[in-house]
Amino acid sequence: MIDSTSFGTFPAALRWLRLGTVAPFRFGSWFFVSGPSGRSDPACRAAGGFGDPGPLRTLATDRCNERMARSDSFAGLQKIRAAALGALISMATCAAWAGVPEASPPEQKLPKVAVAKDGKGFTAGGKRFVPWGVNYFRPGTGWAPQIWRRFDREATRQDFLRLKKLGVNCVRVFLTYGSFLRRPDRVEESGLRKLDQFLKIAEEAGIYVHPTGPDHWEGLPNWAQGDRVTDETALRALERFWTVLAARYRGRHVIFAYDLLNEPMAGWDSPGMRARWAAWLAQRYGTPAKAARRWNLRLSPAEAAAIPPRNARPSRRLLDFQHFREEVALEWTRRQTAAIKRADPDALVTVGLIQWSVPINLPAPWQYSAFRPARLARLLDFLEIHFYPLAGGVYAYQGRQAEQENLAYLEAVVREAGSCGKPAVLAEYGWYGGGKPSFARIPPATEGQQARWCEQAVRTSRGWVCGWLHWGVYDHPEARDVTQLIGLYTAHGKLKAWGRRFGELGAEFAANPPPCAPPKVSRPKLDWDACAVDPQVGARYLQAYARAFMQHPASSAPAAGTRAPKAQETE
Repeated sequence: MIDSTSFGTFPAALRWLRLGTVAPFRFGSWFFVSGPSGRSDPACRAAGGFGDPGPLRTLATDRCNERMARSDSFAGLQKIRAAALGALISMATCAAWAGVPEASPPEQKLPKVAVAKDGKGFTAGGKRFVPWGVNYFRPGTGWAPQIWRRFDREATRQDFLRLKKLGVNCVRVFLTYGSFLRRPDRVEESGLRKLDQFLKIAEEAGIYVHPTGPDHWEGLPNWAQGDRVTDETALRALERFWTVLAARYRGRHVIFAYDLLNEPMAGWDSPGMRARWAAWLAQRYGTPAKAARRWNLRLSPAEAAAIPPRNARPSRRLLDFQHFREEVALEWTRRQTAAIKRADPDALVTVGLIQWSVPINLPAPWQYSAFRPARLARLLDFLEIHFYPLAGGVYAYQGRQAEQENLAYLEAVVREAGSCGKPAVLAEYGWYGGGKPSFARIPPATEGQQARWCEQAVRTSRGWVCGWLHWGVYDHPEARDVTQLIGLYTAHGKLKAWGRRFGELGAEFAANPPPCAPPKVSRPKLDWDACAVDPQVGARYLQAYARAFMQHPASSAPAAGTRAPKAQETE
């Protein structure tokens, strides 16, 4: 869940939710207006020879060869030696720029996390490993949080000691363009040094770190303002970024996995999308006219070659375009994953998928992210999915029916991510409690209500996913969404009811890791293609799924309407 600093760089899928107000507001990654309506081209490869030598290393070698060729006597040896030294210095400079440590990595204090051999979950040091943690940012750093510009080493150290006492073993943290990638041809050493410190603090606390690819929390440079999924400058910059990062931290066990980006979406209409769509049509049909005939549509060649309107009605043409968007998402994922694996073959790679990567509960087809879990799975080591309770609008603890509908929606989403033959992690979840959010006309909620919902979210998703990363550590008053009251702690550091229950669940899962196997329950089958082009089909599917869920629940969460444990009864 992220808050953008500029409209248009993030999904707006809930723009039409009716909350009784006409004021615009943001919820996480999303902007609401309520009311009606591998090719890798890194600048430098790391020492060890991954692919091309890179321009700096090549330049150093060429200069050395040139000078050696000019030496025709033993007297030229000193010049040759000087040239070789210059080459080595240049190569060392290159390696330093690429982030490759000159010294050996520090002594490993954590065992390496790997995907279990049977593909069901994770292992670390020969034992089952259940990722149990948080998305890390601190209050008092603005909104969106300026994690790295206001990096406080001692505050982070104290936070991690607190989190460890709650059983946290993993933190997901956003890297940013503003601190790490201000230019497309350079990764900022100042940002990397802060990340070095962050990793050291985490390692000392016994907590793994899950870095997430460059995002807009600290602003976007001009070159990254456009469609970063198709723009070649942006894609090459990301390849370079991951090459640098993965080489710098190669072999560092404190890295749990790399998350390519928080909640990516394939765009709809941009120069890059238009060019790729034209190429896709030519490869598949030959000409736009032939494509129109296959679609059984009366379109001129120019009309057939154009991007379908965002409000297009269901059609074979729209389905083709959604499949094309999925292929764009695949290529984006493939290139970055390949860059990481070339630099560190043992690194785990995933991508944090928005819940609209599963095409149900969509206001319109263009809000489908096109990052289809089943297609991405072959490129990734495991899947990640995010979820917030938004069935029928923003969940406001309205009662049993709304609770069950949202739990059914959760299960429907994680079921798709958890059925791809790879482990899955619920990498963002949570909801508000302990007051009234100021960003919209929704009622207050108690800490007990928050604790109940969050525990049920964990238990409902169990089996489909085998790891959980809660959204946020503290309440964050600066936020413009439910992050205001979503924390395990208040903004002043008081442990909330959900924080206490979170710690108990962490201890429970550490002692008895939950099975990473989907429950055997009967559920409707999702017609993916039909839902991707027609939101009404998706809405009917979710209704049918909710009926099946309520008739045959699979979770071991407390029955709806029962009293929450005393630890949750706050306020």
